[in-house]
Order: sequence, then C-alpha cells, then structure tokens
Amino acid sequence: MGEIFISDRDGVYVIKVSGRATFECAPALRNLAKTLESAAFSAIRIDLGDCQWMDSTFMGVLAMLALRAKKTGAEISVHNAGQQNTELLYGLGLKKLFQFVDIGIDAVAAENTAAASAPAGNTANPSSYAHTVLEAHETLMDVDEGNVKKFDKVVSLVKQDLERKK
Repeated sequence: MGEIFISDRDGVYVIKVSGRATFECAPALRNLAKTLESAAFSAIRIDLGDCQWMDSTFMGVLAMLALRAKKTGAEISVHNAGQQNTELLYGLGLKKLFQFVDIGIDAVAAENTAAASAPAGNTANPSSYAHTVLEAHETLMDVDEGNVKKFDKVVSLVKQDLERKK
C-alpha cells in the first residue's frame, strides 16, 4: 500500500506519494480536498517521484484537488511523475489540470515537507472508501467525457452498494 505525506506551510501544500497509490490511501487526499473548499492557499505541489503506480480512484482524487486549486486560482503542479504515471494521468484526460514538472520540488518546498509532514493516517471506514471511490470517479467523468464510458458502471455499482447499506 502507498503512503501519503502532506504538509502545509504558508498556504503551500506539498504532497509526497510513495508506493502504490490506491483507493486505500485516497481518503486522506479527499479530506484535504474538502478542507480546501474553505481554506486559503496559494499552491499544491504533488511529488510522484516515489510513486510506483496509481489507480483511477487516486487519480480522481488528485483531479478533485486540481479543480479546487483552479477554482481559487492556486497553482497546482505534479513533480517527477515519470513516464508510467504521466501516461496514467494523460490517459484519463488529466493533462489539462496540472502543470507537469520533471525536476524536483524546489528547495523551500522540500524543506517544508521534511520539517512539517506526517504520514496521512488511514482512518477510513468502508463507507468512506465507497464515497471516495464514487466522488473520484464522478470527478473523472466530469473532467473528461471519454471517462464516462470507462467508469459509468463503477459509479452505478458503488451507488447501488451505498443504497443497500442505508
């Protein structure tokens, strides 16, 4: 399972992703996206240098963060994505949401990460996972019309599952 490290310093969020970024580590980023609806911030920098792979839920939550940033005029950049992760993000039409940078996060941001970060804990319950999967895939479908065909069944099945659990 992957690990997510999130730091915030002076309105700049730095997110470092290690390992396999899946739906299991996505709730922490979804919570951040919700928090950013009412927070003032100037930038989000996502470091994928140690990220081995991402699933669609995780990428959908990254898209949620990007949409929050764009809504407020904040900068959002993906650093060190590598070929595989870049192809995954491009394949879901997310190229238009991020600035891709092939060099490290600047020294100040790296210092912020080292000084202020902690692993984002996995305190999600099964319902939280389901809501994260649902919202992530709905976001992917909103961002790129080509994703509707890819994920409409996923969205339908998760909605049915949530209805049964009410």
